[in-house]
Amino acid sequence: MRLALPGRLEIILATVHMPSKLHWSDESQALECAELARNIATVEDKVGHRRTVLVGDFNMNPFEVGLVGAAGLHAVMSRRVASRAVRTVQGREYRFFYNPMWAHLSDVNSDTAGSYYYDRAEHVNYFWNTFDQVLLRPELAAHFDRRELKILTIAGERSLVGPDGRPDAVEWSDHLPVIFELTF
Repeated sequence: MRLALPGRLEIILATVHMPSKLHWSDESQALECAELARNIATVEDKVGHRRTVLVGDFNMNPFEVGLVGAAGLHAVMSRRVASRAVRTVQGREYRFFYNPMWAHLSDVNSDTAGSYYYDRAEHVNYFWNTFDQVLLRPELAAHFDRRELKILTIAGERSLVGPDGRPDAVEWSDHLPVIFELTF
């Protein structure tokens, strides 16, 4: 969606809800990200700018192939790296996204260590996952205040987590919402 407000830069605002890991393999998720990246690039070329925000439930962590792969969303943790705008791999250029959600892969800055909690009886388990994310093209990274990026545990006076600190899936949702501020 093109978002054009009076006196502001026009941006492209895209939302996503990728298929769940319960139903899709990592490989299928990665290939779907590659298709999404191509579609976004087509829209950017058509409108003549790359001021794109992509937000939603990716059902993948920031470090997974679909998000970091050059042919996928190419979403990196560093504004400085993303500021290069493109990277060439095997003679092909790939556009960067900046992904500030990497900073939410632990409980250093908040009470939660992600936006989705899953406890499974397997040898490898992350417990907390950061599936809900906001990605920005480098052209918008300077307009983004990373201090205003939060995973919400309270909405008004309502707690979105249970007594165990996990998302309250019965009263609310199994995912916690992400809030951010963008000045453009």
